[in-house]
Amino acid sequence: MDRRRFLKHSAAATALLGISPALQSMGASGKKLTILHTNDTHSYIDPFAMDHLRYAGKGGAARRAALVKKIRSQEKNVLLLDAGDIFQGTPYFNYYGGELDFKLMSMMKYDVATMGNHDFDNGLEGFYAQLPHASFDFVSANYDFKNTLLDGLVKPYKVLVKDGLRVGIFGLGVMLQGLVDKRHYGETVYLDPVEIATDIVRTLRESEKCDLVICLSHLGYKYDSDASKISDLKLAAATQGIDLIIGGHTHTFLERPTVVENAAGQKVIVNQAGCYGVNVGRIDFHFDTSGKTSVNGFTISV
Repeated sequence: MDRRRFLKHSAAATALLGISPALQSMGASGKKLTILHTNDTHSYIDPFAMDHLRYAGKGGAARRAALVKKIRSQEKNVLLLDAGDIFQGTPYFNYYGGELDFKLMSMMKYDVATMGNHDFDNGLEGFYAQLPHASFDFVSANYDFKNTLLDGLVKPYKVLVKDGLRVGIFGLGVMLQGLVDKRHYGETVYLDPVEIATDIVRTLRESEKCDLVICLSHLGYKYDSDASKISDLKLAAATQGIDLIIGGHTHTFLERPTVVENAAGQKVIVNQAGCYGVNVGRIDFHFDTSGKTSVNGFTISV
């Protein structure tokens, strides 16, 4: 992204989030945390062909790796996260079963990912077989795996510490029944996302003393055709204590984050980076010495 476009996106996101311009000049007196995120990459390892109708010349794991490396060289504290559906979409998955995806993500040094519905496409056994190739952690709080071979391997949440900041990251997944063949998820039990999120956030805030709480969601951004269906926007409005929801599943392309008022009247940032690795989302949190926080968010085309 060139400098002019970067500034345009940053300014738009700052205005969107309603942040005081004074907080943007805190400089070295505070701390900055950069969140990079992907979703629904679907085994798109190569860039799209130059004659592709929609994504001509975009994407590719090598380009994403180069982008992440560049940002890490510029920023002190960076987290790289994924909101699920890593598997399924190209012959790379059909042949390697996810091995290549996990190896490449490990090389990029992803920190945490959650599971999407397509990550069950080779069954629990297929996902389990590829876990040794993943150097990062998987989190999912509303999939109860206790009677499956993933018990203890996919945890509800993960706490990471960056420059003294405690960051709690938990995962939520879409209902599998009717979407995934029962043979592929076996005895996995789907739990209510709002109830689980409420309990997990309380744990992260009170017991884990987290400064920032992030939800990696594969629920979907919103559903106009089904008002009763849980989505990221509904989750944000129904809960409190979540700072950022990084979404997936609906392949929603957002140029900048959406801001939702939660159950306590506080702002929650919701973002999603489309699909197939053609974008990387970026959210910058700035913490000043008084505890105030400002946020910039935008999308980077790969």
